[in-house]
Amino acid sequence: MYVDPHLCVACRGAKYLCGLSYCPVLVKSLSSRAKVGKVVEGDSPPTVFVGRFGYPKITVYPSTPPEFGDTSVYEDPRSWLTMDINTFLAMRTSVIRGGMQFKVHEARSPTRELYDVQIASLSPRPVEMELNLETVPRGKVLSETVPPLGPSAPLKRLRLGTLPPPERVVEKVFQERDMRAREAIERLYAEGVAVERISRLLSVGNLGVERKLVPTRWSITAVDKTLSDSLVSRIKEYPTINQVEVYVRKFRLNTFVAILVPGEWAFEWGEAWFPSTTWNMWGSSPQVEVDYEGYFGRKTYPEIGGCYYSSRLAVAEHLEKRRRQAIPILWREIYPGFYFPVGVWFVRENVREMLRGESMKFDILDEALKFLEGVLKVSPREWAEHSGLVPMIRSRLFP
Repeated sequence: MYVDPHLCVACRGAKYLCGLSYCPVLVKSLSSRAKVGKVVEGDSPPTVFVGRFGYPKITVYPSTPPEFGDTSVYEDPRSWLTMDINTFLAMRTSVIRGGMQFKVHEARSPTRELYDVQIASLSPRPVEMELNLETVPRGKVLSETVPPLGPSAPLKRLRLGTLPPPERVVEKVFQERDMRAREAIERLYAEGVAVERISRLLSVGNLGVERKLVPTRWSITAVDKTLSDSLVSRIKEYPTINQVEVYVRKFRLNTFVAILVPGEWAFEWGEAWFPSTTWNMWGSSPQVEVDYEGYFGRKTYPEIGGCYYSSRLAVAEHLEKRRRQAIPILWREIYPGFYFPVGVWFVRENVREMLRGESMKFDILDEALKFLEGVLKVSPREWAEHSGLVPMIRSRLFP
């Protein structure tokens, strides 16, 4: 990536004249302030990252920022939306990871090292952690699924401070070996445990009958899908909304749109990546991709990835709260300068926030699409051509 230095002098990290959604100079500066060596000490939120390469023998990374105090913000997506993007990226990429390799089924009868990671992950508050690493940590994790993470090195020894006791429901699902993972996930969610924390408990092998380690990117999607499946099954019992509702949110070079159409459940998630964005760096025109499902759901994994299920969970939460059924069509446009993949939390939290706002109401879908001509940069007509549900709604035929 090349940025004209004359722009940097004129911008000074304040005007984003380079077109990016963040300042690479500030991120580099902020993330390199805390120099770390082979011993890293801090209060872990707690954070654990489970890799996927080499499956079924994978690497588990207990992680901590080199910082003491209340570090819970490092694992709180709700607060990330209100945080300056430079601060967010610098914060997350300062989290240091110490890696240990295990076979996935070792979670059933863990070694002392893995058991310490499992116990630490139960904590509702930051845990004092010391990572003794074999080498100076290097690298970063930037993923479409997982929030950014900082450098890693093989872990020689893990030391933990006094562990805060988990809540009763967390302790219960951990101790009950005959509780299926789905039941445990739903139980934790019903008791108000955040989805990102549930994903962490699943990934380190703390849930289910046949306990095993689950790569973090898989556990995030598994929790989003499991919970949205449960909510959708209830939503199908509710009466439908009686007008077309349109919600819009513009945030950090992104536009999110939700069109809720009266009718029995069906769902669509679409993305339009413009040139000079994360997944369309060298293209000359927006690349639009859409996946959808009918009343009985999908039989295959959506090609569009984990954002499908994170957005599905957010809109299912909204309809369940209202005790109403609808056909949600959700579209997202990503504009030039949105350069970093930051994880599916970004979609989940933005859709949640969007649906907390007011909606515009219309009698028919085409009126809603006409309204969106002034909102979307890809024309609603083109979106409709890519859509799986718009033609079916117009013809009243559903899969």
